[in-house]
Amino acid sequence: MRKQKKRTPLRRFLRIVRWAILLCLVFSLVATYAPFVNLPDLDAETASTLDTRAMEMFEDRATDDRAMIIESSKDALYERLRLIEQSEREIVIVTYENHDGESTRDILAAALHKADQGVKVRFLVDGIAGRFDHMGGDLFRAVAAHDNVEVRFYNLIRFWTPWKHMGRMHDKYVIVDDGAFILGGRNMFDKFLGEYTATNRSLDREVLICGTDCIKQLRAYFEGMWEHPETSAFRPWHQISEERCQVVYDALAERYEGLRADMPELFTPCDYAEKTLPTRGVWLVSNPTGIYAKEPVVFGQLTAMMARAKEDVVIHSPYAVLNRAMRDALRTVAEKVPVTLMINAVENGANLVGSGDYLYHRREVLSTGVRLLEYAGGKSYHGKAVAIDDQLSVIGSFNLDLRSTYLDTELMLVIRSPEINAELRGYMDALHADCREVLDADNAVVPKALAIPECPGWKRALLYVIGALMQPVRNLV
Repeated sequence: MRKQKKRTPLRRFLRIVRWAILLCLVFSLVATYAPFVNLPDLDAETASTLDTRAMEMFEDRATDDRAMIIESSKDALYERLRLIEQSEREIVIVTYENHDGESTRDILAAALHKADQGVKVRFLVDGIAGRFDHMGGDLFRAVAAHDNVEVRFYNLIRFWTPWKHMGRMHDKYVIVDDGAFILGGRNMFDKFLGEYTATNRSLDREVLICGTDCIKQLRAYFEGMWEHPETSAFRPWHQISEERCQVVYDALAERYEGLRADMPELFTPCDYAEKTLPTRGVWLVSNPTGIYAKEPVVFGQLTAMMARAKEDVVIHSPYAVLNRAMRDALRTVAEKVPVTLMINAVENGANLVGSGDYLYHRREVLSTGVRLLEYAGGKSYHGKAVAIDDQLSVIGSFNLDLRSTYLDTELMLVIRSPEINAELRGYMDALHADCREVLDADNAVVPKALAIPECPGWKRALLYVIGALMQPVRNLV
C-alpha cells in the first residue's frame, strides 16, 4: 500500500499560497476584461451631432490655421526641436510611450534649456509608460525635479486595480505657446523620431498646425486631461539627490549645445507661414476621456465624413480589427464610393496581436467591399490617416481597431485643404506601390518589383497562436 505523505504545516502553507496566487491571477484577468464585455453603440443624439459636424467640415470657413504634413522620422524630430526653440511661455508634450533614447534626450535637452530660461514645461504621459519608464533611472526623475517642469500620468497603472488597466491615453502631440502644435501618431522614442536607428524604425505621419483657431480646441482638450480625475502627479519610488540631478542637467546642457552647433538652422527664428499651406478649416476630433468603455465618437465622426464623400476614400491604418458595427459602417460607405484600405502585411507588421487577429478575420474585412492593400515595404507602418475626396485630410492617433474605437483616448485632426489633400495622397500613393492587393482570402496581386519580406515559419505559427488566444477577448485588441 502506497504511503501517504504527511502534510506538514509548511506544505499546507505553500498549498494555500499557490491557491491564493491562482485566485488572484483569475480575479485580475476577469476584472481587466469585465468593463469591456459590452461595447456601447453611438447614442442617436451623438450620431446626429457628428453628422451635422461632418456636413460643416465640407464647407469652407474663415481661419488663420495653416498646415504642414511631417512624413519622415527625421523631420519629426527636427520640427519638434525647431518648435520648442520658438517657445516663450510654455511647452506641452503629450505621449503614449516615452522611452529613454537619443531622440528623447534631444527633445529633453531642448525643453530643459527653455525651462532654464523660465519657460514652463508640462509633460503628460500614459500611465503604462509612466510606471515602467519614468519611475526608475535618473533621466526622467531629474527632468521632473526641475523647478519649471511638471509631469503627470494619465491612469497610472496600479496592479491592485486591474479593472482600470485597459483605459489608456493614446494621444501624441506637442504644443508651444498659443501659436503652433504637432499632432499625429508618433510616440517619443527612437523607433519613431530621428534616424538614430536603421533596423527598428517605424513609418508614421503627423501634421504641424500654426494659427490660433484649432489650437484653442487642443488647449481646452489638454487642460481637461491635465485636470482629469484619473490624472496623477509624478511621484518617483525614491527621490533623486541634487548632485545626481545636476549630472543629468549638465549632460543635457552639453547635448543642447552640440545640437545647436551641428544644426544651427533648427535654432533660429522660424516663419511658419512660409513653411505651411493654407487651410479652409481645421477641426479636432476626440474620443471620450474616461477609462472605461467609450462611445465610438472618433470612428463615428470618420464614418459620418466618409458617408458624405462623392469621389473616393483612402484609409491608412497599421492594422484592421473590426466588429460587426464597424464592418457595417465601412460597407455602407463602400457601397457609395470606392474605398481603399491599406494596412500592414502580416510579414511586415510589428504588432503581433493585431496581425494575428487579421489572419482570422481577413474574409470579414474583405466583406466590407473595400479595396484591401497590404503594405510590405520592409518597415512596419504606424500611420493613421484618411483622405476624403480632394478636400478633407484626417491625420492623428486613431487605429482602425476595437481598442482605438472603444477603449483609448484618441485624437484626429480634420483638415479642409486641397493642397494638403494632394500632398497626403502623394505620400499614400508612394506607399501603395509597395503593397499587394488582396482579391480574396486566397489570392492577391503582387507588383513585379515588390519583394515581400519573408515570414519565418515560427512567426506565422506564433501569429496564429496569438490570434487564437485573443479571439475570446478581442474587444481589447
